Amino acid sequence: MRQSLQARARRATAPAAASRTSCAPGRAWARPQRSAEYIVALVNSEPITNTDVQTRVSRLVKENPDAERVPRSELTRLVLERLITERAQLQLAKEAGLKVDEVAIDQAEQTVARQNEISLVELRRRVAGEGIALQDFRNDLRDQLLLTRLRDREVESKVKISDAEADEYLRDQRNLAVKNAALENLNLAQVLVAVPENATDAQVAAAQKKAQDLAQRARSGEDFAKLVRENSDSPDRANGGAIGMRSADRYPSLFVEATQSTAVNGIAGPVRSSAGFHVLKVLAKAQIGSGDATVTQTQVRHILLLNDPKRTTAQAVAQLAEFKRRVQAGTADFAGLARDNSQDASAKTGGDLGWSRPGQFVPEFEEAMDRLAPGQISDPVVSRFGVHLIQVVGRRDAKLSQSEQREAARAALREQRVDEAFTTWVQEVRARAYVEYRDPPQS
Repeated sequence: MRQSLQARARRATAPAAASRTSCAPGRAWARPQRSAEYIVALVNSEPITNTDVQTRVSRLVKENPDAERVPRSELTRLVLERLITERAQLQLAKEAGLKVDEVAIDQAEQTVARQNEISLVELRRRVAGEGIALQDFRNDLRDQLLLTRLRDREVESKVKISDAEADEYLRDQRNLAVKNAALENLNLAQVLVAVPENATDAQVAAAQKKAQDLAQRARSGEDFAKLVRENSDSPDRANGGAIGMRSADRYPSLFVEATQSTAVNGIAGPVRSSAGFHVLKVLAKAQIGSGDATVTQTQVRHILLLNDPKRTTAQAVAQLAEFKRRVQAGTADFAGLARDNSQDASAKTGGDLGWSRPGQFVPEFEEAMDRLAPGQISDPVVSRFGVHLIQVVGRRDAKLSQSEQREAARAALREQRVDEAFTTWVQEVRARAYVEYRDPPQS
């Protein structure tokens, strides 16, 4: 089932851990004031209106049909409480001086389009088709980014994992690995045959036949990477369709289920998703925590321009875009530009960040990095730290050393702890907020 664009927007702008909590950020779409409008609650003197609540209720029902089984009065109450909690968090973000500029929102909008595997123009057309004003959609993205940055500031930076805790987590994973397929690491590659949003039956049938033909050619021994480069509609075609070694829970469940009984180098599919038909190849499988655990590592370097009151994000983007132009024209060297300009510790090594594993970098950096083939340079990428220019130097599938397994375990355990700490923190924010409920006006 196709997810609504609002839901995809929330996933695109929040960390994976945040998106799984019961208080995941969101915002009611703003609507013009109407004569029948009234205030249902005040959060530290800021109003929440009946329209705010009913718009969110309608959106929730559209995204999750099971919500229709909940009595309307109970659903309205739950939505109001969520809006109160979100409004209290946004107020904290404002008090902390956190801001999100238009460039970051542009990037988030482009990420939503990529995740839906459509163009930005098509994304905006679909947003309008769902009855959402573009500015309301962008305001929602702004709020997601604000709440993500607030979460980083208030929760993530305070969660620490010791070596002993990481080692215990590894032992637990080894004990559970044989019982739980979800603890498996997978490296899959895909060919995507896209299906348009409002495709006719004939278009769907043609796409399905093309995917079936490609699957048969792959099973007959044709080079899968070549099939990807020549036929795939997915942005990862530059990498031969390889998505990278990562835990199964970081793949779409559709892919995991389709490849569960497929051997390494085997072909699965085509399988249908909202984007189209996918032909999948299993490149590698390994149990997390096992002695032979492998991941796809990326050797990457970057140039970072920090957030600076004297330089706007747009100016930093323009400067890095010029650096990219110079490197591609052969008039400058990436490493040299990094040494002279990058505002982090990697400058002294020409921006080299070494070999990284999945999940090591913040989502906005990693999402851009994963789309690059070796040798390619990204467009400027806005993150919570500043603006990056990223170059992928190489990729490899490598067995993890004991210390690398410990670091991977530390990251996984830290994500769990952050989830728990975030839930507690949200409850505390809600408890501190002054909330005044208002009764509907009497007719």
